Amino acid sequence: MHIGARQRSPITALVVGLAGLSMLAGYLQKARCAGAPFDGVGRSLIFDRIKDTQVCYSDIQFLWLGRDVNLHVFPYVAGGINADGILTGGTVEYPVLSGVLMWLGGIGSHTDADFLLHSALILAPFGLLTAWMLGRLAGWWALLWSATPPLVLYAFHNWELPVVATSVAAIFVMTLERIPLRARAVLAAVLLAVGFCLKVYPGAFVLPLIAYVLTRNGTPGRRYDVRGAVMVAAAAITTVVAVNLPFALISYSGWRASFTFQENRQADLTTNSIWYWGLRPLFGPVADDVPLPAYDQTVSLLSPLLVCAAFAIALRLGWLRFQRDGAYPWIAVSAAMLCGFLLLHKVHSPQYTLWLIPFFVLLRVPWGLVAAYLVADLSMGIGVFKYFGALAAQTDASTFEVLVKFGVWGRAGLLVVLFFVFLRAAQRHPPVRGRTGPESGRRPVLKSPEPVR
Repeated sequence: MHIGARQRSPITALVVGLAGLSMLAGYLQKARCAGAPFDGVGRSLIFDRIKDTQVCYSDIQFLWLGRDVNLHVFPYVAGGINADGILTGGTVEYPVLSGVLMWLGGIGSHTDADFLLHSALILAPFGLLTAWMLGRLAGWWALLWSATPPLVLYAFHNWELPVVATSVAAIFVMTLERIPLRARAVLAAVLLAVGFCLKVYPGAFVLPLIAYVLTRNGTPGRRYDVRGAVMVAAAAITTVVAVNLPFALISYSGWRASFTFQENRQADLTTNSIWYWGLRPLFGPVADDVPLPAYDQTVSLLSPLLVCAAFAIALRLGWLRFQRDGAYPWIAVSAAMLCGFLLLHKVHSPQYTLWLIPFFVLLRVPWGLVAAYLVADLSMGIGVFKYFGALAAQTDASTFEVLVKFGVWGRAGLLVVLFFVFLRAAQRHPPVRGRTGPESGRRPVLKSPEPVR
């Protein structure tokens, strides 16, 4: 695949330009919740009044307080998590690189409005880079990233754009034909490991990447490339250790607290998961003020077990496709693993849709499924905040509850379908043809069959 095809340059420019406009619209929408007058700690007084009803809430603005961002404390090197599950001393609930990005956004900020603006300026280049890479890889299909509602709704909702950029960059690197396969795969593994240090989920994609290198991309009559697979695994592990070790050595309690926070998080009304809306009613009345230890323990046990099972099924089905077609579909398997994670993890925040959209762009997924998912996501992305606003105001929330349930179960059903559709899908861009020399040890890839529609 010739990424720099001249005929795609105007398309890529359009994709990048529209991404910029979408992110600008997204920032302006979030900024409606920010601005003078401020209270004594720099919180916009308007934030709590309209954040839900006007759908301008963002985790960025919310976390200006409560994580010592407003005090410009460098994260993880002090503090930890107390017995009540509250993070202290500058520790945040995300992996270390996301925490560092939060700290960078706080530099020079004196209010939550400053923090939102500075964070948007830090995050926006990652959104533009993702648009450029997707434009190069898939042409017009990259408009799914740049010109659909999720980028407007979620670009500056949380710190998702950098982690999405690392995942797409790993795929992009693997299409660079002039670099030997092992070198490409090692670099891709490093990028996915960096993604793990941002939001965890790209780390799972290292497993299908290892399988891809192990099979030498389906070269007939050649042995498995065990050395190359080990190099990929070692590159990912080394990167994760190199990034995390300094924080763990300086303050293990501060570093470990982010993982403890996520482990202890309950699948409640704020998590938008099938666990809350599907399983919790079986344990008792659905009310946030009623503790249900048996429910929490069940979710804490079943959720990780089922996520791992989904990963194993995706990897196994990918291997069967390799045996049938002669090529291990690592991108498709990664997409299926992500579906399993989104479906079965106890937290399914609306902005996670940004994780999924690049796979819609890169893989041949029927238009109807893509459109249906975007509709379900829109129902969730707007309905959930309207629902929270109605509950807080003690007004009739039934209509918005319907929207939330439609979003939860609509996404869940579509994720099950997409799990298998992704595994059967061909890549939208042409198959990669790399070197056939001794270092890469492979021949041109056999073209994957078209999916059954």
